[in-house]
Amino acid sequence: METSEYVNNYGSHEIKVVDRSVMNLTGISKISSFDDQEFLMESNMGVILLKGEGLEIVKLDTHDGNVKIKGKLYSIAYMDNMKKNKEESLLSKLFK
Repeated sequence: METSEYVNNYGSHEIKVVDRSVMNLTGISKISSFDDQEFLMESNMGVILLKGEGLEIVKLDTHDGNVKIKGKLYSIAYMDNMKKNKEESLLSKLFK
């Protein structure tokens, strides 16, 4: 159900990489955390983990969910079970 809400608010989701140095993303609902080596973002298709070097936001349009990032790209991964892993790690830390 949450995915359909994101789709309605942010339309389709697309990632375009140009020369491994410029990333244009659409359908981004939230940037959870970022630094020059890693971006953690929520999209209407799941959580995205983008890793690289010298990463920085060039353009951020929160109304339409568009993000442009520049820097050297190493990897892009969708983290579908991220919430479950966070809960498990928290519980395992509490009961050790």
